[in-house]
Amino acid sequence: MAENTHRISPPEPRIAFHKTELQPILDVYGRLVMAGEARDYAIGMHKDVAIFAIFRRHAENPTWRIEKQPHLANMQGQYVVYGQAGQVLRRGRELAQVLKVFDRSRFRVID
Repeated sequence: MAENTHRISPPEPRIAFHKTELQPILDVYGRLVMAGEARDYAIGMHKDVAIFAIFRRHAENPTWRIEKQPHLANMQGQYVVYGQAGQVLRRGRELAQVLKVFDRSRFRVID
């Protein structure tokens, strides 16, 4: 009997949010939903970045993106919040500090 010569390589490692990081992010998302400013979210795990995208409406570009970029941890900080146009709203080393950008819940999305 012939041996199976095809080896399955392990999947490439991906960056992900830890459950201790997801809880405060989901808290922010919940507040945005309650305020009527968000309706959906998506999570992406890639080779160099993890993304939590928050959508005001389904099937459009995200209104906000919270990203974890570990390769920037020692420089600018690994957490970033981007606005809809791709502008950096806040960046830092501590997730709680970065998420404070949402405490200024004076964000009004203009249609």
